Amino acid sequence: MTWRATILTLFPTMFPGPLGESLAGRALAAGVWSLDARDIRASATDRHRSVDDTPFGGGAGMVMRPDVVAAALAEADDGRATIYLTPRGRPLTQADARRFAAQPGLILVCGRYEGIDQRVIEASRAEEVSLGDYVLSGGELPAMVLLDSIIRLLPGVMGAADSANEESFNNGLLEYPHYTRPAEWQGRAVPPVLLSGNHAAIAAWRLAEAEKITRERRPDMWAIYTASIASTVTAP
Repeated sequence: MTWRATILTLFPTMFPGPLGESLAGRALAAGVWSLDARDIRASATDRHRSVDDTPFGGGAGMVMRPDVVAAALAEADDGRATIYLTPRGRPLTQADARRFAAQPGLILVCGRYEGIDQRVIEASRAEEVSLGDYVLSGGELPAMVLLDSIIRLLPGVMGAADSANEESFNNGLLEYPHYTRPAEWQGRAVPPVLLSGNHAAIAAWRLAEAEKITRERRPDMWAIYTASIASTVTAP
């Protein structure tokens, strides 16, 4: 079954963009997933195709109108979940990517200006998703990132079956360092354990490195990881 992505945007020509290249592009050409980028402006009803208006209560910027966005959503609605890309959303996680990949597809709403009217967010029951604590000009780039995180998890997209299982976040840790040929480069040698052929020792080294990097760079993740280990140890 083809995984289906519908994008509601004011700039449909931005797609597929980078999603037309590499793994995602090959999967798109092979029919593993499909992309339908729709212009929200096509749902406007006035002769100027207006999609925004001034905010009630005053303030800078414009807000995307609920009637226009709702009309675009109604045309796309077929039971798939709706995602609204917004800085105030819940941060995207690898677990979310896996959850979305297990669904038949998504409808992604890309906001512009100051965002879209709150009422259409509530009426559509859209899940609000953020890429991080920063603001971009619109939801198109976040939509591409979200889709890339999902597409690579679809069956048959990644070449090595174990690749996704060993990546950052999959086991609660950041990924361990990687090395390849040459064994020595600019006076820097590959850790000897990786050349030993001892798979148990290599696995232990990789785990230790992943734990070290996570502890140093992501104390929030480290706290969750250690708590999960402690609960496993103390469980009856």
